Amino acid sequence: MGILTRCAAFLLGLALVGANSLSGNAGGTGSMKKQAFGKLADGKAATLYTLSNKNGVEVSITDFGATVVSIKTPDKSGKIADVVAGYESAGQYEAGKNYFGATVGRYGNRIAHGEFSLDGKKYTLAKNNGENHLHGGIKGFNKALWSAEDISTKDAPAIRMHYLSKDGEEGYPGSLSCYVTFTLTDANELKIGYSATTDKDTVVNLTNHSYFNLAGTGSILDHELALFASRFTPVDAGLIPTGELRPVGGTPFDFSKATAIGARIGQDDEQLRLGNGYDHNFVLDGSGGGKLVLAAKVLEPKTGRGLDVWTTEPGVQFYTGNFLDGTSSGKGKTYERRSEFCLETQHFPDSPNQSAFPSTVLHPGAKYSSETVYKFFAK
Repeated sequence: MGILTRCAAFLLGLALVGANSLSGNAGGTGSMKKQAFGKLADGKAATLYTLSNKNGVEVSITDFGATVVSIKTPDKSGKIADVVAGYESAGQYEAGKNYFGATVGRYGNRIAHGEFSLDGKKYTLAKNNGENHLHGGIKGFNKALWSAEDISTKDAPAIRMHYLSKDGEEGYPGSLSCYVTFTLTDANELKIGYSATTDKDTVVNLTNHSYFNLAGTGSILDHELALFASRFTPVDAGLIPTGELRPVGGTPFDFSKATAIGARIGQDDEQLRLGNGYDHNFVLDGSGGGKLVLAAKVLEPKTGRGLDVWTTEPGVQFYTGNFLDGTSSGKGKTYERRSEFCLETQHFPDSPNQSAFPSTVLHPGAKYSSETVYKFFAK
């Protein structure tokens, strides 16, 4: 091979590398790459971004729905497994109904009767969960194609995604400019930072809806969970909070000490019957002031994989995949009932209608800011 031919091949190789990776982390211990993730119904193309660290942890995120597609992390023997539910293409996410890994907005969780009043005006939202509004409506943030920007540093790969939710979208007032930043550290932390501004008074409650199984497959009922919350918000038949902040002591909702998820899930308890299992908001101890607090700790005893959840939010929705029924599948798995669990950090459900709950109102000139950290470990 001549010198010119070798040079051409070298330059072609550089071009191919550049087409499949994002710069911005030169010299760092992690890396990021990007690849096509299929097309949507309108013909637009989605992209998959994979962040990796020095420990072999990989987190893949797509710009469709600012969605966490996979989290691959080692167990106590070093074996890697994907510990979140998901699909293989953007088209499957577009058709999916379970919010796997999605950024949920403009308002995560439920709003009673699909309506609320703000500044003396009543707003009517889509009713997509019986008589209630759920997770932003018929086309929430999880069904939007976000823009993406590499903001990696020498210390960690990171991607920032942006979406502009226009005034009146799904019935919400104000144009909301929203950013979500995903960062993977060498401490095996997936940091998710949220920020938003508005041009009109509105309500906002953003969360990530990843479904976890730290074994990678099978039931989640043997997972041992600790929730650092001494109270929870009981619900009515529509899973809307009643307004009560009920102590967890003496109830199946007491996870103040690590307890198997399945230990009491079958008890004859009114709230478990209403939720078809656990599907409740827990009031986090020590929250407030914008500081990170430890919300939950989960351990899968066989693999030794664990997860700590830290957040600046006042609540976390603990959900045990009660409505998964085997009709959804992806990445070689079928998602059966109670094969996944969620820990959705959040303000409380139906806060716009419950003045005693922490406010979710955002005013022009103010900035919505929130952070959640999912830290993975093995022991």
